[in-house]
Amino acid sequence: MSVPFSGTLRRSGGVVSAIGKQLKSINLKGVKRITVQFDPFAENVKATREFLFLLSTPKVSLTNPKCIVKPDIVCDRSPAFVKFSLIESAQEQIKAKEIRFNSENLNTLELLQLCNKHVSTLAPPEEITNKVLTKAEKQKLAGGAGGKKLAKKK
Repeated sequence: MSVPFSGTLRRSGGVVSAIGKQLKSINLKGVKRITVQFDPFAENVKATREFLFLLSTPKVSLTNPKCIVKPDIVCDRSPAFVKFSLIESAQEQIKAKEIRFNSENLNTLELLQLCNKHVSTLAPPEEITNKVLTKAEKQKLAGGAGGKKLAKKK
């Protein structure tokens, strides 16, 4: 008698693919400014520096070109944190002016997951834009077959 198979047929892509997946779903439309503060001589600062790098990639920055990403490097042994200053509509939604993550004991993947859970959900819904009609579609809607109009003779 054999044991029935349970599990996956192949392995997961690992941490790198999980970071890539989280990075694709980041949306910074609800954020005005991101401040990343860390002490470069602290022990657990690598994940915060990597998160700062990932926030400054072109794909993430295109989600909100007006968002300012400001690194704040201090040398006073203070704990690392990431602070998101929100736009007015997002402030009204959660009744807070900013979201702050203490990133001292978090890894890069956990920071991205928290960002997607708490920040990306605050993005305002996209407005539906009107579809651009071609000349042929406009004529079909007008009911005409196109062509020149004949002038009436008097």
